[in-house]
Amino acid sequence: MLLVLHGRLRRWLQTGGHLEDADASLEAAALREATEESGLAGLELDPDPLLLSRHEVPCGPVRPTFHLDVQYLVRAEGAPPVVSEESLDVRWFGLDDLPAVDPSVRDLVAAAAGRLAW
Repeated sequence: MLLVLHGRLRRWLQTGGHLEDADASLEAAALREATEESGLAGLELDPDPLLLSRHEVPCGPVRPTFHLDVQYLVRAEGAPPVVSEESLDVRWFGLDDLPAVDPSVRDLVAAAAGRLAW
């Protein structure tokens, strides 16, 4: 499992970000963000969303602010990732070696494990 130590939030999270005007689809945005944040080439995205969520986030000028997340399973070879400007660290973890993560990441890991029949 590849996780990113988010620079501002200082928490281990999945790769992700926001939809941009140049993104042709949600899938394209997810693949772009995963590539940007991991530094890995040749990523393969499963087109069926893994999880959908709506949650409050600590950003934006209006409170409360909510994100609507469409989360995908992305496969990659075990190459060394590259830390981006947005993160403090990017690291591969075994399913039994995950760092302390919040419930949303645990839910995503469980969904991925189920999809991959781990």
